[in-house]
Amino acid sequence: MIVFLIVKKRIVFILLLLIVLIAVLAAVKALQIGAMINQGKKFIPPPETVTSSAVKTETWETVLTSVGTLNAVQGVMVSAELAGKVVKINFEPGTHVKKGDILLSQDTSSEEAQLPGALAQVNLYRTNLARADQLLAKGIIARADRDNAVANAEQAQAQADSIRAAIAKKTIRTPFSGHLGIRQVNLGQMLREGDPIVTLQSLDPIYADFNLPQQQFPQVRPGLGVHVTGDTIPGETIRGRITAINPGVDAETRSIKVQATLDNRAMKLRPGMFVNVAVGLPASQKVLTIPATAVLYAPYSDSVFVIEEKRDDKEGKVGKVLRQQFVRIGEKRGDFVAVTSGLKEGETIVTTGVFKLRNGQAVVVDNKLAPDFQKAPRPENN
Repeated sequence: MIVFLIVKKRIVFILLLLIVLIAVLAAVKALQIGAMINQGKKFIPPPETVTSSAVKTETWETVLTSVGTLNAVQGVMVSAELAGKVVKINFEPGTHVKKGDILLSQDTSSEEAQLPGALAQVNLYRTNLARADQLLAKGIIARADRDNAVANAEQAQAQADSIRAAIAKKTIRTPFSGHLGIRQVNLGQMLREGDPIVTLQSLDPIYADFNLPQQQFPQVRPGLGVHVTGDTIPGETIRGRITAINPGVDAETRSIKVQATLDNRAMKLRPGMFVNVAVGLPASQKVLTIPATAVLYAPYSDSVFVIEEKRDDKEGKVGKVLRQQFVRIGEKRGDFVAVTSGLKEGETIVTTGVFKLRNGQAVVVDNKLAPDFQKAPRPENN
C-alpha cells in the first residue's frame, strides 16, 4: 500500500511538471509570435520602381472598322470558245501579259482548207451581182433576179466571215492586261467548248470589298479614304478610297456592301486575301489617351494606378504613392487606348507592371527603361 502511494505521488508530480513546462513553452511562443506581429506592423516595404506617363488629350480621326476581302478589278478564267486540238502554247504561267497577246493556238487546218472555196464563192456571186446590175439597168432581167443575186453574194460573204471567225476564235488572246495563273492545258490536248486554259487577274489597282452596319450608311460616301492592314503585309498600311456603295441593304445582315479601290503597284495584295479596313470620316474627336499597358483589366471593372504625392506624418518627408482609379476605356489604336471616364488630363499614371501593384503602395518613378509607345507600332522581326 505504501509503495502504491509513493508511485502515485511521483506520477502526479511528473504530470504537474509537464503541465508547467508546456505552459512555459506556450508563453515563450506567444511572446515570439507577438513580437513578429508587432515587427510586421512596423515594417514598411521599400518603394516599388515604376514607369509613368501623363494623361494626354489628343485628336483622333473618327474611323469605321470592318473586315474585307480583296478582289481583282478584272479577273477571268480564260477558256476555249470552240472545240479543237492545242497546237501551240505561247505563254509562261505566272507572267504578266498585255491585252491582245496570243495565249494559245488551236488546230485550224480544216477551217483554212474551207476558206479558199468560200472566198471563191464570194468572188463568183459578186461577179454575178455586178452582171445582174448591168442587165437590170438595160431591162433585160427582172428585179427579182437581181435581188436573188444580192442574197447569194451576201450569203457567200457570211459563210466566208464565219470561217474567218472560227479561225480567229481558235487563236486565243488575252482580253485585258494582267497576271496569268497556273496553266491547265497541254500541247496536243483536245479542248471542248468552255474548257479552262489559265486564270488572268488584273492586280493593280485592286478592290477591297467589305460590309458596314446600316446605321453607318449616312456617314459613308464615295471618295472617303480607307486604310488597309493585314497579316500578309505586317507593319504596313495601304491607302485607298471608296469607289462604290451598294444601293441596297442586305435583308439578312442589315448591312451595306462597300467597295474601295487600292493602289497595288508593289503587288503585295492578291485576290481572296483577308484584310482589316478602316474608313476615315471627316469628323475628328478629342480623347484622353493612355498606354494600353497601364490598364489593369478585371471582370468587375478596369482600373489604373494614379501616382500622387503624400507627406509622411512621422518623418515629414514627401513621397509618391499609388491610388487605384477605376476607369472606362474606349477605342484602342496601336499602343494607346482612349479613356472615356475616370481620369483627368495631366494626371500621372503607372504604365507598366500594374498587375503587381496595390492601392496606397509607395513607388519611385524611373522612366529610363520605359517602352516607346506608338500609335502605329512596327514590331521588329526578331
